[in-house]
Amino acid sequence: MATVGEALISLLEAHGVDTVFGIPGVHTVELYRGLARSKIRHVTPRHEQGAGFMADGYARASDRPGVAFVITGPGLTNTITAMGQARADSVPMLVISGVNAMPTLGKGLGFLHELPDQRGMMEKVALLSLRVTEAGELPGALARAFALFSSSRPGPVHIEIPTDVMVKQADGLSAVLRNAAPPAPDSAAIASAVKLIAAAHRPLILAGGGAKKAEAPLRRLAERLGAPVVETTNARGLLHGHPLCVPASPSLKAVRALMADADLVIAAGTEFGPTDYDGYGDGGFVLPANLIRIDIGADQLARRPVSVGIQADCAEAVEALLAAIGPGDGAEDGQLRAAAARKAAFAELSPAYVAQVHAVETIRDALPGAIVVGDSTQPIYAANLYYDHDRPGGWFNAATGFGALGYGPPAAIGAAIAMPGTPVVCITGDGGFQFTLPELGVALDSDAPVIFVVWNNRGYREIETSMVDVGVEPVGVSPAPPDFCKLAEAYGLEAERLAGTGALADALKRARATGLPRVIEITVD
Repeated sequence: MATVGEALISLLEAHGVDTVFGIPGVHTVELYRGLARSKIRHVTPRHEQGAGFMADGYARASDRPGVAFVITGPGLTNTITAMGQARADSVPMLVISGVNAMPTLGKGLGFLHELPDQRGMMEKVALLSLRVTEAGELPGALARAFALFSSSRPGPVHIEIPTDVMVKQADGLSAVLRNAAPPAPDSAAIASAVKLIAAAHRPLILAGGGAKKAEAPLRRLAERLGAPVVETTNARGLLHGHPLCVPASPSLKAVRALMADADLVIAAGTEFGPTDYDGYGDGGFVLPANLIRIDIGADQLARRPVSVGIQADCAEAVEALLAAIGPGDGAEDGQLRAAAARKAAFAELSPAYVAQVHAVETIRDALPGAIVVGDSTQPIYAANLYYDHDRPGGWFNAATGFGALGYGPPAAIGAAIAMPGTPVVCITGDGGFQFTLPELGVALDSDAPVIFVVWNNRGYREIETSMVDVGVEPVGVSPAPPDFCKLAEAYGLEAERLAGTGALADALKRARATGLPRVIEITVD
């Protein structure tokens, strides 16, 4: 006879889950009863925050939900930071936790890992938090989670199962597999958008992370309209090297000028978040007056005024526009506007940032088609301002949105597990790396050949600079870094140290050739 815990594993398999990230504990033992006999791979991080970040990286790399198993209480609270990052960046993440036995909940009796209201806490972070109280509720709870992932802006979903429910009999449960999809583009909205497009002489496209699976139709639309395409951080890799591509942050003055000059802006899959559009906090971003906005989420469309709002998957909406507008002349003016914006945007970077962008370009060129996962560190900040990646969805980091330090190493491991055979590089700083250093062991355990590039400037240099800029004497920004190469070797990983970036390309190629995880530490002034 199957228990609820065993049924959970079978139902996850039916929903296409092949990997879970988690640390077992006394409150989740029964969830593991059927795991060893299943086809699902279990990856054990060193901390539950790492489990969440790995699930995040897995989801971004694979376009499939990342799944984490964590215990009640501290296991779940440790995962909240990762859930916050996933919510900010619309990443599909399913967190399944235990909770204490039903008769004890909310009574404050002092049971192990007890929280006053665990589900109430999770409702503040997750898009949806559900409690399974009977075996028959489990298929529906999972169906709701996966339907949300596929039909609207995704994010973290939490399901908790009390310890006394995990052991209940659950024979004969079948997965509820819903064909949940976002709404089709509304024909009236498409018709209204076409009228605006027909009247426009200087159109512009803004692409966000929601457009990363729409490269082909987005390219055709840009070419047909002669429209430059400005990419936010999570859209980098779209239209790589294309003359209409502007891989630069809307926080830069040159990009804002390009937007202000446009007489029509088509925004696809971007929420206009300040970390993309007002990164310097100067208040200089102005929402375009003539705006067509495409977004899968009705709530997002309602948050800002638009000329036309189209609720749909970006690829479907762009295809609908292409079908309705007919052939265009693809005016060269768009290419000239894009080229001028690229040149002016790059000129805004400081010499230090230019050098750091070149370092990131070295990684891209040494390992074509790599997934590059970043933490909050100087080369990531620089490249988020201006950098053209060569793979849609292959550039993501935690330096936008929620901005969690320590994200990069575990997220890169999750990405490598999701995409075996694809080069994965983690760019992390010496400060951020120390948040999640123990996850190095997971790279070895799981045969995830991540190349960890550690930018070692001996402290929180970006924060130190921010303090100096506003006249605050720097305090607390110089934590002494360990010897990262020795630490890597202690975990059984190969490592090497570079003085600067001159030999980086060769080091990356050597690392890739081994097929093993490796640390490359770059010491910088």
